[in-house]
Amino acid sequence: MTTQTPGSSTALSATMGGGVELLTSLSKFITHPLVKRYAYPIIGIGFLLVLWWLGGKWIAANPDTSSFADFGPETALVSFWSILVGGEILDMALPSLMRIGGGLFWAIVLGVPTGILIGRKPAVRAITHVPFQFLRMISPLSWMPVAVLVYDTWDGAIVFLISMAAVWPVTFATANGLRKVDPSWFKVARNLGAKSYHMLFYVIFPAIAMDIITGIRLALGVAWIVLVPAEYLGVTSGLGYSINDARDTLEYDRLAAIVLIIGIIGFALDSICLLLIKRTAWVRND
Repeated sequence: MTTQTPGSSTALSATMGGGVELLTSLSKFITHPLVKRYAYPIIGIGFLLVLWWLGGKWIAANPDTSSFADFGPETALVSFWSILVGGEILDMALPSLMRIGGGLFWAIVLGVPTGILIGRKPAVRAITHVPFQFLRMISPLSWMPVAVLVYDTWDGAIVFLISMAAVWPVTFATANGLRKVDPSWFKVARNLGAKSYHMLFYVIFPAIAMDIITGIRLALGVAWIVLVPAEYLGVTSGLGYSINDARDTLEYDRLAAIVLIIGIIGFALDSICLLLIKRTAWVRND
């Protein structure tokens, strides 16, 4: 039978107390707002870079894929920096952003009024449900032959394809947002003498602004995906063309760098939409 001396007991208590303090400090550090805001995203990015690096090493080590070794981050990041410093990124991105902007413009112009009509009129919603759902499920790229025949320019065809991809999220998000609005709001507005103009701009739009921007955010994600294959059509500018050109010239480091650019720009556009959603969010007080 062993006995514990007072000195050893005191030392053990001190050690346990220090461990508890360390865990408490670590817990406070992990839950600190700044850590949650910045450290977690950095960890996520670091994890993604490690996966990319491991994937590059695997490609380089495999004899069947070793010719694609430049996909790895070591060479791709060097090419990315070269594109950034040389100003090529503007030549690549601006035409694509113009096409995305044109496609989203027409998606909003067509989608928001249609969504309001569907949300306000049950008969219109019932009539359009089947045809709209049918059209929504058709891949936007399936319209490519039609777009080439109808439009005189490649840019027009690409904007059309982007619009076909983006119009449905805007339409349905607008309609669903309007259906959630309390009907009593419209009754109160009419009792106060509101005309159709007032109803639209002082009741409907403020109430569904967040839903509209949410639809635009979803539409942007779909349009950004459609953009790259759409730019394979015949244009000589844009991110999709740059990827195709890098593939044809076997510049895989440049190809990977352009993919990185597409991800960064897409993330930035999505973050802008998310910020607008937070700005237009409202909470109904009982």
